[in-house]
Amino acid sequence: MRVFDRVMADGSLTRAAAELAMTQPAVSHALKRLHTAVGEALFVRTAFGMKPTARAEALWPLVRDALTSLQDALAPERFDPRAGNATFRLAMADATAAMLTPPLMALLQAERARVGLRVLPLTTRDPRRLLLQGEADMAIGHFPVAVAALTAEGPSSGLRQQHLYESRYVCVMRRGHPLAERALTLDDYCAAEHLLVSFSGRPQGLMDQALAALGRRRRIVLTVNQFFTAGRVVSRSDLLTVLPAHFVPATGYADQLVTRELPFQMDPVSVQMLWPLRLDADAGQRWLRERLLKAAAAEA
Repeated sequence: MRVFDRVMADGSLTRAAAELAMTQPAVSHALKRLHTAVGEALFVRTAFGMKPTARAEALWPLVRDALTSLQDALAPERFDPRAGNATFRLAMADATAAMLTPPLMALLQAERARVGLRVLPLTTRDPRRLLLQGEADMAIGHFPVAVAALTAEGPSSGLRQQHLYESRYVCVMRRGHPLAERALTLDDYCAAEHLLVSFSGRPQGLMDQALAALGRRRRIVLTVNQFFTAGRVVSRSDLLTVLPAHFVPATGYADQLVTRELPFQMDPVSVQMLWPLRLDADAGQRWLRERLLKAAAAEA
């Protein structure tokens, strides 16, 4: 089971053998015995490594849960945040980082924790591949498509999720903007020129999908990949943009900006943290997730 778990996590017999302090032939023989016990092959060798079959994908969460339970029962892991030997990689957009990192760092310093945090740029609304391939330990943000998929798939997704906080989208413009003196109508919104925040650089976003459902569209003249950049540009132009309401004070330009409710319905901004199943029982990761929940509660 440990060999199966490592090959699933690493996608490579060589890496799995190194992490388990085993020879590669021993790992290969262990998988053959498992294939015999299960009654079918669980991996297919490809040019890119060991590709799991659908049966292997379905078994992995169950194996992980079983191994975790055994580990906790036989040798409970302890995490010492003051040891100075842990670094965590968090993928999140600048708006989320501006919300969470100040209270998080206050908590860590109060505990005299000597851990390292690396905030990685988030370039997608769907971070599942990023997490499953081990490029980040956790992703934090508004991931409606990914969260819906994880909810439907359950443990077989290979990921876990937890809600942190909610916000809402608001339309943002500069003080003195021609539309700043009245309630924003749908016609005004669609007639204006817009700035789009797109992590991936795609030409349309969530607002455009909502407008399309109403048979309407807007004119986007500038696309950027950071909420902070959007706040600065809008404060010095006649462009409109849409930002999470909680982020507007963190732009540094709140006194130069005006917010208005959107003239169409949008779902709340539900911010989640997502992490790989293989890190679910890790003591250090559990410790960090608890601090992130406290940091989110402090800013709510």
